[in-house]
Amino acid sequence: MSQILEATFDGQVFRPVQAVELEPDTQVEIVVTVKTAPEEKTKSFLRTARALKLKGPKDFSSRIDDYLYGGAKLDDE
Repeated sequence: MSQILEATFDGQVFRPVQAVELEPDTQVEIVVTVKTAPEEKTKSFLRTARALKLKGPKDFSSRIDDYLYGGAKLDDE
C-alpha cells in the first residue's frame, strides 16, 4: 500500500497534516520532498514581473478599469 502524506517537521519528528490510517508501530519508508515556502513564490513572481520590463501609461494602475473595460485606450496619456 502506498500513500502520499503531507507533514511538518518540528525539529525532531514529522507530524502529519491530516489523519493517517495506520496501526501504531507500523514500519514505513519516508521519502522527503521539501515544499517551497509561499513567500519564495511571491518573490519569484515579482522578480519575473520586473524582468518583463513592461511599459504602459503612467496612470495604468489607477485607471485599470478604464483600460480593461473601455473608456480609455492604452495609447491615451
